[in-house]
Amino acid sequence: MSDASASKRALGFLPEEALPGIVLVLAAMAAMLVVNSPLAGLYHAILDTKVTIGPTGGGIEMKFSYWIKNGLMAIFFFFVGLELKRELLEGQLSNPAAAILPIVSAAGGMAVPALIFLFFAAPAGYGHGWAIPAATDIAFALGVLSLLGNRVPPALKAFLLAVAVVDDLGAIVIVAFFYTETLHINYLVQAGIVLGVLIAMNRFKVRSIGLYVLIGVVLWVFMHQSGVSGTIAGVLVAACVPMRDRHDKSPLHEAEHDFRPWVLFGIMPVFAFANAGVDLAGAEKYLTHPVTLGAGLGLVLGKPIGIALSGFAAAKLMRAKLPGSFPQMLGVACVAGIGFTMSLFIGALAFKDPSLATPTRLGVYAGSVISAILGLLILARVLPPAEHVDSVEAEDETAPFIKPEPVFEARDRAD
Repeated sequence: MSDASASKRALGFLPEEALPGIVLVLAAMAAMLVVNSPLAGLYHAILDTKVTIGPTGGGIEMKFSYWIKNGLMAIFFFFVGLELKRELLEGQLSNPAAAILPIVSAAGGMAVPALIFLFFAAPAGYGHGWAIPAATDIAFALGVLSLLGNRVPPALKAFLLAVAVVDDLGAIVIVAFFYTETLHINYLVQAGIVLGVLIAMNRFKVRSIGLYVLIGVVLWVFMHQSGVSGTIAGVLVAACVPMRDRHDKSPLHEAEHDFRPWVLFGIMPVFAFANAGVDLAGAEKYLTHPVTLGAGLGLVLGKPIGIALSGFAAAKLMRAKLPGSFPQMLGVACVAGIGFTMSLFIGALAFKDPSLATPTRLGVYAGSVISAILGLLILARVLPPAEHVDSVEAEDETAPFIKPEPVFEARDRAD
């Protein structure tokens, strides 16, 4: 029996879409346990250890925690970039009429949480973290939604995915333009030259993912040295991977399939473990901290208000088709308030002061957990019973990403 088959059989009692979210929760719980145990010193010592990668005297030295944030997360953003490109070229976002609703909803779902954060945090001087509640953790949100099984209409699931994809695009833009401190033009020019090589590879339909990754590492180095977050290099490399090669095969689909388990069950849990630990001793004094309130209420209130009202306005003013009733959309919008890893990532970029880590994490934790519970409660009440959902609709070709690719399923490679 293959390892993949064994894993799938062992976890067969769980909805497969829920597995990444469950792994993230376990990683976060492990971090909480370690930080509040005698191992806390070792935990922080490892994360603060300086690690140098590269030739002696010319390598890049960062704390281990920074390598996770800027190195491993570049691979995560490469994967996000692949998903984003696929949805823009082949998914629901490729259809302008169908894309209006999730784009407008996502815009509202980013703007309102940011405004709520600014309302609480800006007067205290913490406005720089305004983007913390603007993000959605796709894996966690889908995992929560999957707990309702086939009661969730495919159109609602497609709507959540599309909104989350647009959210990711917004997060990429935010990281690139709002959390870049100092620019070194010489390195930026060199990064531009490397990007030109990647674009040429795309034009000539080069299909070797290994070559894209290798040149992507060079791009990451120049981007990092330029002052721009190296994670943006992952998105740029993904944008250059061809959708189709000369033989009409899809290098992009293959890369997405190959990286999926590594990202969902490796990189994201590692990031969560390294960034989710909160020392509960004295944590109660942070419950009313402006950052805690801004992040938490931004996710719990800002996301559903922004997404649901913007979507409803788009339906009325632009005649966009709603994926379900307004209460159903509100439930999905609450689920989109699960920021978790994406919110923690932006928080780590926004605040360099270690004293702000606890209120940021508490706000993201509380906001994500409450959003998940609210979303489940609302959807459990307003969704039709499972036997009334037409399972055939799940194969609707107008929304090809409704049914995510199984994590453990082997891909057939045609010659």
